[in-house]
Amino acid sequence: MLSLLMRTLGLPAAAIAMLPLTLLAQDALEPEIVAPGVYAFIGDAGEISAANRGFVGNSGFIVGPSGVIVIDTGASYRHGRRMLDAIARVTDKPVELVIVTHAVQEFLFGNAAFAERGIAILAHRETIKLMKARCEHCLQNLKPLLGQELEGTRLVLPQREIDATTAIAAGGRRLELIYLGWASTPGDVAVFDRESGVLFAGGLVCVGRIPDIRDSDFDGWQRALRRLQEYKPRTVVPGHGPVSGPGAIARTAGYLAALDHRVKSLYAESASLMESVEKAALPAYRDWSMYATTHRQNALHRYLQLELQDLGGDPRSTALPQR
Repeated sequence: MLSLLMRTLGLPAAAIAMLPLTLLAQDALEPEIVAPGVYAFIGDAGEISAANRGFVGNSGFIVGPSGVIVIDTGASYRHGRRMLDAIARVTDKPVELVIVTHAVQEFLFGNAAFAERGIAILAHRETIKLMKARCEHCLQNLKPLLGQELEGTRLVLPQREIDATTAIAAGGRRLELIYLGWASTPGDVAVFDRESGVLFAGGLVCVGRIPDIRDSDFDGWQRALRRLQEYKPRTVVPGHGPVSGPGAIARTAGYLAALDHRVKSLYAESASLMESVEKAALPAYRDWSMYATTHRQNALHRYLQLELQDLGGDPRSTALPQR
C-alpha cells in the first residue's frame, strides 16, 4: 500500500511519513458493531476537511433477515461506495432501503452510490424540499475543500417520502421513523429499531460536539428531545460523536438549555448582538468539539431569533435555505 502511494504521488518515503494518517489509511471503512445486526460508521469529530475526506457525520446500517437498511450516506459518492463495500464484507444480503435523516451535507451526498444500484432512498418531505432548495449550493461550497474526493458526487433526491412518524418494514425488520416536528432542521427523522433498542438519532443528537442551531426551530428542538427520551432507547447513534447510551439525548438538551439561558439573560440586559456573542461563554462545554466556532455562531443565531420573536416575526426565518 505504501509503495503504491509513493509511486502514485511521486514522493519519497520521508515525505509520505509526514502525511496525515487519514491519507495513509486504506479506503476501507470499518463499521462499529452497535448491537447484533446493527452497525455504525463513526465520523471525525471536527469540521469537514481534506484530511478527513468529509467524513464527519455518522451513518450506519441494520441487517435484517432478508436485506439491509442504511441510515445516511456520507459526504460524497466515493464515501457511499466505501459504505457499500463495507456492508458487503459484513453480509451478502441486498441493501433494500436508504433513509436520509436530515438535510445536512455530510449525511446525504453519498446517495448517488446507492441510487446507481437502484436502491430506494427515503426521507421526510421537508428534508426533500430543503435538499432541493440548497444542496446544489452546498455541493459547490464543498468542492474547494474536498476536491477529487467529490468525483462522481451529485445531488440525488429521495424518491420516497414520509410526512409523519411512520412504522416501516424493510429487510425483514420493522423500524419506526420518528418525526417530532421541526427540530434541528425542518425534516429531522430518527430511526428506532425496537428489536435491538438502537436509536439512530440523526441531527437531533450530538455527543461531545456542539450542535449547530442554524437550521433549527429552537423551541421545537427542545420539545423533540423531551419526546425522544420517551422512546427509552438502550443505545443512541448520534449524528455526530461516538455511540452512546440514552443519556446522550439529555446532554444535547442540556447544551441547548444552557445556551438559551445565557443568551436570554444577556438579551434581557440589553446587551448588543456582538457583546452577547462575546459574553455567551459556557465553560462546561468548552471541551466539546467545535466549541470555538459553532458555539459563537449559535449565540449569534439565538440572539437574532429572540430579537425577531420580539418584533412579532417567526424566529425560524433566521435560518434556511443556504449553508
